[in-house]
Amino acid sequence: MKNLLRDAVEKKKRYLINKLITLGAYKKDDKHLFELTLNELEEEYSSFRKIK
Repeated sequence: MKNLLRDAVEKKKRYLINKLITLGAYKKDDKHLFELTLNELEEEYSSFRKIK
């Protein structure tokens, strides 16, 4: 079960990172997207969708 949850989180993170890259985002402040948590990625994606 633990690996299933971890895999789901990583899959969602990869999805959001790919979407953000498509929108032109490569970093947030001084952090690369892969360094962000799932919550940070969701917030960043949400803010980009509001702008575009």
